[in-house]
Amino acid sequence: MSKQSIHIVQLYPNDMNIYGDEGNVLVLKRRLEWHGYEPIVTQYNVGDTFPKNIDIIIGGGGQDSGQLKIYKDLLKLKPTLHELAKNGTPMLAVCGLYQLFGRFFQTATNEKIDGIGILDIETHATNERLIGNVVSESKDFGEIIGYENHSGQTTVGPQAQPLAKVIKGAGNNSSDGHEGARIHNVIGTYLHGSILPKNPILADWLIETAVKNRYGSFEPQVIDDLFADIARDIAKSRPR
Repeated sequence: MSKQSIHIVQLYPNDMNIYGDEGNVLVLKRRLEWHGYEPIVTQYNVGDTFPKNIDIIIGGGGQDSGQLKIYKDLLKLKPTLHELAKNGTPMLAVCGLYQLFGRFFQTATNEKIDGIGILDIETHATNERLIGNVVSESKDFGEIIGYENHSGQTTVGPQAQPLAKVIKGAGNNSSDGHEGARIHNVIGTYLHGSILPKNPILADWLIETAVKNRYGSFEPQVIDDLFADIARDIAKSRPR
């Protein structure tokens, strides 16, 4: 009997894939296999035909120049992505795509890059760079660990909720102590590293949500996360 498949769409890997964000896709592929499913990954770049069969959407970070390359194409996908989000499709948007999943990003040269507004956030570039290891605490996923490197400062509006409270690091900005944002099954975060290898509970949440959406139920396998636990401990012990 053939395995049940789960379709992952990776947004703009040509332009939005820095600080190891490709590792998030690799983790989802491998953990899907360990849980007994067949991962099918489609890379979507500017000008491609957007796939119709989607279970998980994932996208990484990029420099301002990368955002300028993709944002007009992303705006074309806005109705489709909003519909998927409302229907519960799990999504993970990191750093640059996190910003563009919000209302807008105001660059250092005062250029306004419109976002798709799935997340009620707005971002303004500043002269302050927020860089270093981050430890945060979330309600649903426990301790989330990663690495941030961004000069944009993001605020979360009332139609979304922060992903986590920062214990060590900056997070969304240098003042309010929050990291990331969330609405429906959409998560945005500044955490690279990449984030999913050191946070398998978050990876398995994306997988479980996608599998339940597609097939109605999910029976996880027991996975030994020893190396992820070691990586987490090392990251937590490193200086900011």
